[in-house]
Amino acid sequence: MAHPTTAPRWAAKSPLVIHAPTMDDPWRWLGRGWRDLWRKPLLSLGYGAAFVAIGLLVTAGLWASGLESMAPALAAGFTLLGPVLAVGLYEMSRRYEADEPVTLREVIAPRLPSPPQFAFLAFALMFLFLAWLRLATLNYALFTYGDYRPIGDFVVFALTTEQGLTMIVLGSLMGGALAAIAYAISVISVPLLLRHDVDVLTAIWVSVQTVLNHPGPMLLWAWLIAILTAIGLATMFVGLIVVFPLVGHATWHAYRTIVAGERSTH
Repeated sequence: MAHPTTAPRWAAKSPLVIHAPTMDDPWRWLGRGWRDLWRKPLLSLGYGAAFVAIGLLVTAGLWASGLESMAPALAAGFTLLGPVLAVGLYEMSRRYEADEPVTLREVIAPRLPSPPQFAFLAFALMFLFLAWLRLATLNYALFTYGDYRPIGDFVVFALTTEQGLTMIVLGSLMGGALAAIAYAISVISVPLLLRHDVDVLTAIWVSVQTVLNHPGPMLLWAWLIAILTAIGLATMFVGLIVVFPLVGHATWHAYRTIVAGERSTH
């Protein structure tokens, strides 16, 4: 049953209404995201391909610098920034829903009710991304003594030695903790800031409360995102051409299922 959130001190005058998601909803979100993906496949897949190209360029730069062993850590950090990078996909799904025209211009530069509030959230996720890179670098240096190895030697070290396995476990725990924080603060807040003129603290509060109050479906949604992203990364980013826009479109439908309010700016 829908119920209004208890507005925090900084919240808007008209409270948002949160609908409890069910365990079936994450699968429905994927289905709706899949349909949106193919409404204008050139735009959606092109959006995914653009970020894949950037990822491949960054990876090539690491390879040329002899730092290819850091590529997995950098790829994992991509998931922390994914919610804000997908804002154009949210705008596409919003326009499909509102029966508004969808063009490249709106996808690249969507209208935001409050750009500074969105920028603040993007900065918070960027901070988590930079924190992850720093922790990953320190974790690597701790177990390899700063010896940046060719990728083949690194894989053998990571999977066949006690130090390497310990490094993977510790890195996974740190990365998982940061990913959980990023997911909790952004899963609802990013599309919320696209549609509603609320401050960033309210948006984050709604997102975190949704995750805490409805752990079953929200953890299932996080698991589906993680599995799909892992598949995309395992294919040398190529799979992300489909996975990234699919998850982006589906995330908009997750937001629309969970949040209802009268303060829409569109």
